Amino acid sequence: MEHVVTGSMERAVIARASALTRASARQAYELSGPLDPTEFYPRFGPLPAVVAVLDQSGSWDTVGRTRRLVLSDSGHVVETITDTELPSFFAYELADFQKLFGMLVSGARAEWRFDDSIPGARISWSYTFFAKPARRWIVWLIVRLWWGRYMRRVLPPIAREIERLAAN
Repeated sequence: MEHVVTGSMERAVIARASALTRASARQAYELSGPLDPTEFYPRFGPLPAVVAVLDQSGSWDTVGRTRRLVLSDSGHVVETITDTELPSFFAYELADFQKLFGMLVSGARAEWRFDDSIPGARISWSYTFFAKPARRWIVWLIVRLWWGRYMRRVLPPIAREIERLAAN
Protein backbone atom coordinates (compact mmCIF):
# COMPACT_ATOMS: atom_id res chain seq x y z
CA MET A 1 0.00 0.00 0.00
CA GLU A 2 1.54 3.31 -1.07
CA HIS A 3 0.90 6.35 1.10
CA VAL A 4 1.28 9.99 0.17
CA VAL A 5 2.74 11.92 3.06
CA THR A 6 1.87 15.60 3.30
CA GLY A 7 4.28 16.44 6.09
CA SER A 8 7.24 15.41 8.13
CA MET A 9 6.69 12.33 10.34
CA GLU A 10 8.82 13.85 13.13
CA ARG A 11 6.20 16.60 13.33
CA ALA A 12 3.28 14.17 13.15
CA VAL A 13 0.60 14.18 15.86
CA ILE A 14 -1.73 11.18 15.80
CA ALA A 15 -5.16 10.54 17.34
CA ARG A 16 -7.12 7.27 17.19
CA ALA A 17 -10.63 6.06 17.88
CA SER A 18 -12.48 2.79 17.35
CA ALA A 19 -16.04 1.54 17.53
CA LEU A 20 -17.82 -1.77 17.11
CA THR A 21 -20.73 -2.40 14.77
CA ARG A 22 -22.91 -5.41 14.07
CA ALA A 23 -22.51 -4.72 10.34
CA SER A 24 -19.87 -6.67 8.46
CA ALA A 25 -16.55 -5.05 7.54
CA ARG A 26 -17.68 -4.91 3.90
CA GLN A 27 -20.94 -3.22 4.85
CA ALA A 28 -19.13 -0.76 7.14
CA TYR A 29 -16.66 0.08 4.38
CA GLU A 30 -19.32 0.51 1.70
CA LEU A 31 -21.78 2.45 3.89
CA SER A 32 -19.35 4.81 5.60
CA GLY A 33 -18.08 6.56 2.45
CA PRO A 34 -21.42 8.01 1.29
CA LEU A 35 -22.37 9.32 4.75
CA ASP A 36 -22.91 13.09 4.80
CA PRO A 37 -20.18 14.70 6.96
CA THR A 38 -22.54 17.53 7.94
CA GLU A 39 -24.62 14.98 9.86
CA PHE A 40 -21.77 13.61 11.96
CA TYR A 41 -19.14 16.30 12.56
CA PRO A 42 -20.57 18.99 14.90
CA ARG A 43 -18.72 21.82 16.60
CA PHE A 44 -16.76 20.60 19.61
CA GLY A 45 -14.96 23.10 21.84
CA PRO A 46 -12.80 25.20 19.52
CA LEU A 47 -13.20 22.72 16.65
CA PRO A 48 -15.63 23.95 13.99
CA ALA A 49 -18.49 21.86 12.59
CA VAL A 50 -18.65 20.63 9.01
CA VAL A 51 -21.52 22.65 7.52
CA ALA A 52 -21.32 21.85 3.79
CA VAL A 53 -19.64 19.59 1.26
CA LEU A 54 -18.74 21.31 -2.02
CA ASP A 55 -17.02 20.40 -5.27
CA GLN A 56 -17.16 16.64 -4.70
CA SER A 57 -15.64 15.04 -7.79
CA GLY A 58 -17.81 11.90 -7.72
CA SER A 59 -18.83 9.15 -5.32
CA TRP A 60 -16.63 9.12 -2.21
CA ASP A 61 -15.05 5.72 -2.88
CA THR A 62 -12.35 6.08 -5.56
CA VAL A 63 -8.69 7.07 -5.33
CA GLY A 64 -8.22 10.62 -6.59
CA ARG A 65 -11.71 11.88 -5.69
CA THR A 66 -11.74 15.23 -3.94
CA ARG A 67 -14.20 17.35 -1.99
CA ARG A 68 -14.12 20.57 0.01
CA LEU A 69 -15.58 20.60 3.50
CA VAL A 70 -16.87 24.01 4.56
CA LEU A 71 -16.52 24.63 8.28
CA SER A 72 -18.63 26.65 10.71
CA ASP A 73 -15.76 29.11 11.30
CA SER A 74 -16.00 30.04 7.56
CA GLY A 75 -12.84 28.08 6.78
CA HIS A 76 -12.55 24.92 4.72
CA VAL A 77 -10.35 21.89 4.11
CA VAL A 78 -9.88 19.83 0.94
CA GLU A 79 -9.95 16.02 1.16
CA THR A 80 -8.46 13.70 -1.47
CA ILE A 81 -8.83 9.91 -1.40
CA THR A 82 -5.40 8.27 -1.57
CA ASP A 83 -6.06 4.60 -0.81
CA THR A 84 -8.95 2.15 -1.05
CA GLU A 85 -8.78 -1.57 -0.29
CA LEU A 86 -12.25 -3.06 -0.14
CA PRO A 87 -13.32 -4.16 2.46
CA SER A 88 -10.60 -3.29 4.95
CA PHE A 89 -8.95 0.10 4.38
CA PHE A 90 -9.74 3.62 3.19
CA ALA A 91 -7.54 6.75 3.50
CA TYR A 92 -7.57 10.36 2.47
CA GLU A 93 -5.26 13.35 2.71
CA LEU A 94 -6.43 16.75 3.94
CA ALA A 95 -4.95 19.99 2.63
CA ASP A 96 -5.62 23.70 2.35
CA PHE A 97 -6.58 24.10 6.00
CA GLN A 98 -7.84 27.57 6.86
CA LYS A 99 -8.04 29.60 10.08
CA LEU A 100 -6.24 28.17 13.15
CA PHE A 101 -5.27 24.83 11.62
CA GLY A 102 -4.00 26.61 8.51
CA MET A 103 -1.44 28.35 10.72
CA LEU A 104 -0.48 25.16 12.53
CA VAL A 105 -0.44 22.24 10.07
CA SER A 106 0.82 21.56 6.57
CA GLY A 107 -1.77 18.81 6.11
CA ALA A 108 -3.28 15.69 7.62
CA ARG A 109 -4.10 12.09 6.78
CA ALA A 110 -7.15 10.11 7.90
CA GLU A 111 -7.22 6.31 7.77
CA TRP A 112 -10.22 4.07 8.30
CA ARG A 113 -9.77 0.32 8.91
CA PHE A 114 -12.55 -2.23 8.98
CA ASP A 115 -11.69 -5.46 10.82
CA ASP A 116 -14.04 -8.44 10.68
CA SER A 117 -12.05 -10.79 12.94
CA ILE A 118 -14.85 -10.32 15.50
CA PRO A 119 -18.61 -10.78 15.11
CA GLY A 120 -19.62 -7.68 13.16
CA ALA A 121 -16.71 -5.32 12.59
CA ARG A 122 -14.34 -3.04 14.42
CA ILE A 123 -13.98 0.37 12.79
CA SER A 124 -10.65 2.03 13.57
CA TRP A 125 -10.06 5.65 12.62
CA SER A 126 -6.70 7.38 12.87
CA TYR A 127 -5.93 10.98 12.11
CA THR A 128 -2.40 12.26 11.64
CA PHE A 129 -1.75 16.00 11.62
CA PHE A 130 1.55 17.21 10.17
CA ALA A 131 2.59 20.23 12.22
CA LYS A 132 4.43 23.12 10.63
CA PRO A 133 7.95 23.76 12.00
CA ALA A 134 8.02 24.79 15.67
CA ARG A 135 4.26 24.23 16.05
CA ARG A 136 4.09 20.54 16.99
CA TRP A 137 3.52 21.27 20.68
CA ILE A 138 0.47 23.42 19.89
CA VAL A 139 -0.95 20.76 17.56
CA TRP A 140 -0.25 18.09 20.18
CA LEU A 141 -2.10 20.14 22.80
CA ILE A 142 -5.15 20.65 20.55
CA VAL A 143 -5.22 16.95 19.64
CA ARG A 144 -4.79 15.93 23.27
CA LEU A 145 -7.45 18.29 24.65
CA TRP A 146 -10.06 18.21 21.87
CA TRP A 147 -9.44 16.25 18.68
CA GLY A 148 -9.00 12.80 20.27
CA ARG A 149 -12.12 13.28 22.42
CA TYR A 150 -13.95 14.59 19.35
CA MET A 151 -13.09 11.46 17.37
CA ARG A 152 -14.27 9.22 20.21
CA ARG A 153 -17.54 11.19 20.32
CA VAL A 154 -18.12 11.23 16.53
CA LEU A 155 -17.32 7.61 15.65
CA PRO A 156 -20.02 5.76 17.68
CA PRO A 157 -22.92 7.59 15.92
CA ILE A 158 -21.29 6.75 12.58
CA ALA A 159 -21.10 3.08 13.61
CA ARG A 160 -24.77 3.15 14.69
CA GLU A 161 -25.81 4.70 11.37
CA ILE A 162 -23.87 2.02 9.49
CA GLU A 163 -25.71 -0.62 11.54
CA ARG A 164 -29.05 1.01 10.78
CA LEU A 165 -28.35 1.18 7.06
CA ALA A 166 -27.00 -2.39 6.95
CA ALA A 167 -30.20 -3.68 8.60
CA ASN A 168 -32.38 -2.17 5.83
